[in-house]
Formats: sequence, structure tokens, C-alpha cells
Amino acid sequence: QVQLVESGGGLVQTGGSLRLSCAASGGTLYAIGWFRQAPGKDREFVSDISWSGGSTRYADSVKGRFTISRDNAKNTVYLQMNGLKPEDTAMYYCNLDPVRWPIRGGPNDGYWGQGTQVTVSS
Repeated sequence: QVQLVESGGGLVQTGGSLRLSCAASGGTLYAIGWFRQAPGKDREFVSDISWSGGSTRYADSVKGRFTISRDNAKNTVYLQMNGLKPEDTAMYYCNLDPVRWPIRGGPNDGYWGQGTQVTVSS
């Protein structure tokens, strides 16, 4: 059974940085994506990375500010977030999909973590 645990969220000022981690246990070496959901809004795609790390994608809203990476030896995917803005405030979730690439992020696709809260103050 795959389990995902996100960490690294917190409160940061505009322009600050955070690094989120998604630690996976069981069924690793699959594509993993990051999604976020702000209050009252739908969950949206942020970034994903292939199992090898050779392919990555980013939402337009985070390109140039966020960087996704993975360390398969540690079964962990990271999301380095720089230049944070108040509109980045959301609960961030990681999704492991053993079937699809690119990640689709459907509610029943693969496995989801419990999320980590990111709050950016203005």
C-alpha cells in the first residue's frame, strides 16, 4: 500500500521561500505531481515529475519560481518554491500515479497525501 506524507509547509512573507517534501512508501519510482487547493477554489495542478526525473511540467502561474525534483534513493519528491506570492496560499498535496504520465490528478487517480498548508502573507 502506497502512502504519501507531505511536509515543509508554513507561514512565509511575500517573496520568501519554502521547500515542500513528499515522502513515499511502497510502490515508489512512479510519476508524482503537486497540486494545490485554496479555500473556495478547485484543486489545481502545480507541477509534476516523471519517475526518472527526466521530465517535468509546471503550471504557468509557477514557472520560473518553483522547481520540482526527486531523490529516488530517499523515495522523496521536492517542490522548491521561491518568490512566493499571496496567491500561492493553499493546501498543497502530492499525488502518485502508477499509471499515467503526465499526471492527471483526478480524485481517484493513484494515491494522495494529506496535504501541507502554505500561507503567504502580504
